[in-house]
Amino acid sequence: MFVYPKQYDVIVIGAGHAGIEAALAASREGCETLMLTQNLDSVGQMSCNPAIGGQAKGQMVREIDALGGMMGINTDATSIQFRMLNSGKGPSVRSPRAQCDKKAYQFRAKAVLERQPRLDLKQGNVTKILTEDGRACGIETNLGLRVLGRAVIVTTGTFMRGLLHVGLQNQTGGRMGDSFSTLSDSLRELGFEVGRFKTGTPCRLNGRTIDFSRCERQEGDQPPLPFSHVPEELEDEKHDIFTLNHWRDGVFHVEQLPCWITSTNTQTHDLIRANLDKSPLYAGRIEGVGPRYCPSIEDKVVRFAEKNSHQIFLEPEGRHTEEYYVNGVSTSLPMEVQYAFIRSIPGLEDAEIMRPGYAVEYDYCPPTQLHSTLETKLVPHLYFAGQINGTSGYEEAGAQGLMAGANAALKLLGKPSLVLSRADAYIGVLIDDLVTKGTPEPYRMFTSRAEHRLHLRQDNADLRLTPIAQRCGLVEGRRWEKLQEKVARLAQLREFTDHSPYEGSKISQWLRRPQSTSAALPSHLRVAFADELWDAVEIELKYAGYIARQEIAIEKLRRSEEKLLPAHLDYQAISGLRAETRQKLSLVRPATFGQAARISGVTPADLALLSVFLERKS
Repeated sequence: MFVYPKQYDVIVIGAGHAGIEAALAASREGCETLMLTQNLDSVGQMSCNPAIGGQAKGQMVREIDALGGMMGINTDATSIQFRMLNSGKGPSVRSPRAQCDKKAYQFRAKAVLERQPRLDLKQGNVTKILTEDGRACGIETNLGLRVLGRAVIVTTGTFMRGLLHVGLQNQTGGRMGDSFSTLSDSLRELGFEVGRFKTGTPCRLNGRTIDFSRCERQEGDQPPLPFSHVPEELEDEKHDIFTLNHWRDGVFHVEQLPCWITSTNTQTHDLIRANLDKSPLYAGRIEGVGPRYCPSIEDKVVRFAEKNSHQIFLEPEGRHTEEYYVNGVSTSLPMEVQYAFIRSIPGLEDAEIMRPGYAVEYDYCPPTQLHSTLETKLVPHLYFAGQINGTSGYEEAGAQGLMAGANAALKLLGKPSLVLSRADAYIGVLIDDLVTKGTPEPYRMFTSRAEHRLHLRQDNADLRLTPIAQRCGLVEGRRWEKLQEKVARLAQLREFTDHSPYEGSKISQWLRRPQSTSAALPSHLRVAFADELWDAVEIELKYAGYIARQEIAIEKLRRSEEKLLPAHLDYQAISGLRAETRQKLSLVRPATFGQAARISGVTPADLALLSVFLERKS
């Protein structure tokens, strides 16, 4: 057994999207950090669709960026198409999305990590979490290497006991071509509950064999809207070959590629139905629960039998590859069935499959075993982030990684934890849902999960979160200066609209009209302020009544979160509580009355009894 001579503050296991944000956050806080991954050549790899953002996910990416994370700026640097989803709908559901160059995103992420101060990258397959006096104190690899650290963050993705399925054939691995991890065995030995989930991915096609003339062309938005609040950081990377897009002369320069749309048909569905007995999902070979909101094509055909077609998006995987991601046909059917049903789709009659679709089962740990900081309740100084907590998606993983990395570092530094409420961010909604309610299936974020989504817009993420990040030490320098400049310019624009006349009224009154938009104002009125500022003020004015109502609800939520519950309260000793309530409160151990109220099955009567008990005890 070799004990590595350098001891770290924080050790991060895994180098996916959660691991990247965790390692960067911990090192930005000033902690000596180690990132360990099974394969240094796959750091930041986009195992499924090489796209970032989407409904509610785009809001989370802007929040990650506002907290100083990397996902937004890396997406801006390497994307090949930008779109604002739901642009014709209300501001609460508008969500940015970008199609990335898969390899550029991955290689640039690795370069950023390698250049980060106080961060070391090493290759190793971690098999054991080391503990001392009940606390996490390091890791052990399959080669007998021990590395000691004061905190450990597990971000293993789909690699824990990963099992890949193509038809009735299967093989071990967390991703096609990669090995799997036995770390969940160590977690079981430590006493953690471990469950089983399943996800999947579609086949990839050779673009030279696709007849795009039979598909609908889908262009990106012009001008493209960057994810990062500081895209000007890309000015200094003109000679970085993995930075495809640049900020020059105040303009974001992107050479966008089109995506394409086609659809399945009755022939496609008949082929799939005829071969369901060869699907591991329907043959009973898969134990894990799959994602409800990203079903396989087999699931779609069975569950929506009344539909004669399903839309398919053909999305390029990069600027320098002919591979196309077939969004909408995630599958684990045998290769010969994939070949047949793909060729039944218009435009794909001669398509060649470069990589088959497959399903992957993996171990995860139910997230009710975590505090809101993502530290485990069972083992102090041990944190979980990403798919190990039952989530799906790069954005959900990155958000958890940032929070786990920041909280591990803050705890070691003796500083207050970083916990975002449901009123602060989609990240707060995500983590509260996980640690309070758990998740019976892979969790995916939607705008409908957020009670205060008009407040949690993509356009104000920096205003909401960068001040919090600055207080925690996650943000400094140019990013903080730019936020202060934005706040000052917004105040100036509000004053300008309140005092400047237009068409018989003040601009502020004119913008409140449903048919009026800031874009329709004459250029001489708009020129002094940036478009994003006009958009922000227009939203404030048009939705002022709704925003005021949400602010009242947010204040009520904050008051309930201020009523703390003792960490070691014995719920079994509270007479009058139902057995179900005692069990759930003992399992989740809510930190506040607000969190207790969100536990499924806990009633207002239960909370009243709890309040009376604590008052008498005090």
